[in-house]
Amino acid sequence: MKALVLFSGGVDSTTCLALAVKKYGAENVTALSIYYGQKHDREIKSAENIAEYYKVPLKTLDLTKIFADSDCSLLVQSDKNIPQESYAEQLEKTDGKPVSTYVPFRNGLFLSSAASIALSDECSVIYYGAHSDDSAGNAYPDCSDAFNNAINQAIYIGSGNQLEIVAPFVNSTKKDVVKTGLELDVPYEMTWSCYEGNDKPCGVCGTCRDRIKAFELNGVTDPLMKGE
Repeated sequence: MKALVLFSGGVDSTTCLALAVKKYGAENVTALSIYYGQKHDREIKSAENIAEYYKVPLKTLDLTKIFADSDCSLLVQSDKNIPQESYAEQLEKTDGKPVSTYVPFRNGLFLSSAASIALSDECSVIYYGAHSDDSAGNAYPDCSDAFNNAINQAIYIGSGNQLEIVAPFVNSTKKDVVKTGLELDVPYEMTWSCYEGNDKPCGVCGTCRDRIKAFELNGVTDPLMKGE
């Protein structure tokens, strides 16, 4: 069997990549990184370095035009500031809607695109790193278990029962993701999660806060925050 891994170069997708390599062997795994118009390319550079570390081929796809009309604060055309708050604090102001860093239906689009690539490359599974902390409170609805089940069924049926989605952490927390990665010796010092593209993580955006906490809950310091 072959696996395609949706790969951003962050904690969750890198842990998925490590799991896929362990199960199928690097020779049967391909990573896919997608540029969607984000304000920086730090995560793409991290993905390139980590793919090289694991000795897996890295494919790239540019879907920028699809999000051209979006005012999501992560995207280059938006003049919104990226919130320097936890997701829980942000959700208090959204009236039940996703947070401002939600890219519209991103995982749906990414997985659909990945399905076409996976089938062409004779892959049987697609891995992606959705986890329950991201879906909590509807912050990122396309990370939820309900969404995962629906898109999995659609892709399985639409592929003629040839392709399945594997979301190993969809019912787990980011703490659990990091725990698994530490057991697999994932090179977290090579990953990038921050929504800002500076030399060092900002430490205060939603994803930085979640990442730092996940490492702390495992009794270790985030390797990108050492010395801070």
